[in-house]
Amino acid sequence: MPAPRQPSGFAYQERSNRDVVITHHDRPAVVLRGTSAARFLAEIATADAQAIMARYTGQYRRGNERTARDHPRSAGS
Repeated sequence: MPAPRQPSGFAYQERSNRDVVITHHDRPAVVLRGTSAARFLAEIATADAQAIMARYTGQYRRGNERTARDHPRSAGS
């Protein structure tokens, strides 16, 4: 089984009003304001920036999609 791909293509910009804009491949993905922006800026200083931005935008995979699809409870009604 191949290793999951690492997130890439994310960038962020802090605006003068303390908002943070996260882009993915130069397209705006999310705007963080207030406490979310402050929490993001604190977290980005301590860990992998690409992974954090992927998590904040929801553009990431956990690696368990196939396992979840094949689970008996996912078989439908």
